[in-house]
Amino acid sequence: QVQLVESGGGLVQAGGSLRLSCAASGTIFSIYSMGWYRQAPGKQRDLVATMTSGGRLNYADSVKGRFTISRDNVKKTVDLQMNSLKPEDTAVYYCNHNLRDWGQGTQVTVSS
Repeated sequence: QVQLVESGGGLVQAGGSLRLSCAASGTIFSIYSMGWYRQAPGKQRDLVATMTSGGRLNYADSVKGRFTISRDNVKKTVDLQMNSLKPEDTAVYYCNHNLRDWGQGTQVTVSS
């Protein structure tokens, strides 16, 4: 059974940075796509960034140039470095494994 545990969320002022981390267990990890999604109150869960096993990247237009996804296949972790944060980035951020498994989410709040 795959388990995903996120960490690194919190409260930050606009323009600041946060780094989210997701630790996976119960998976081979290296052969699967990993990603980050987010859900703001009253809205659907949306893609933020994904990275395939081969290293192909995909970012939401709203975060391009500000967020960077990375993975460590030895440690079985996937990180999301978020810079130049905006109030509209406020959401619960979820780690995703293989488009199927989800973490519990971590809250990111950006104050103006």
